Amino acid sequence: MQHVLIVEDEEKLANLLKDYLDRNGYKTSLLHNGDEVLPWLEKHKPDLVLLDLMLPGTDGMEICKEIRRNSQLPVIMVTAKVDEIDRLLGLELGADDYICKPFSPREVVARVKAVLRRCEGSEKLEEKGLRLDTDTYKVSINGNDLGLTAVEFQLLKVLSDHPGRIFSRVILVDKIYSDGRIVSDRTIDSHIKKLRKKIAAELPDVELIHSLYAVGYKFEWN
Repeated sequence: MQHVLIVEDEEKLANLLKDYLDRNGYKTSLLHNGDEVLPWLEKHKPDLVLLDLMLPGTDGMEICKEIRRNSQLPVIMVTAKVDEIDRLLGLELGADDYICKPFSPREVVARVKAVLRRCEGSEKLEEKGLRLDTDTYKVSINGNDLGLTAVEFQLLKVLSDHPGRIFSRVILVDKIYSDGRIVSDRTIDSHIKKLRKKIAAELPDVELIHSLYAVGYKFEWN
């Protein structure tokens, strides 16, 4: 049973989240003060932390920083702040996802499931020798850096986060070029070709990125 630590000073909300997560098969623990979190984590090993930004004691940003100094423990940040700079800052600190209040508890459960599924996929890839480092935008296979560009990294990350899912070129363009620039969807083909070549240099007998004619691409380790 996967274990979720809920750090939320609004006790009514914390208990609501606990009820929903418990009903969906998770083990949960509750903390209401930021000063309690890091000492608690020294003694326990949850699978994910649902972390409020504004807490009494140590705030969520500082807690996330400390967690990331020593661990890749999945963190979903929860906050009432909706301005974009806080959203970006939360993700830059290493949060795996970011949810703004008010929200549906069902949405939180769905996000928890998605982040844990994604992290499980990353662990399986690392067991096979493929490692994606989102802090440095580096990808290595058996310890050898592939030398990917930022766009190539983002492409591989999107595809590998959803193994088996088919992405059309249009969707990949939207995900990779989020600044709204106009890019031909065939540009994706060029990036995929280069990405495949770099992967093949380390894994000549393994095809990771599969193309489906007139549809798009998917990631699968066969």
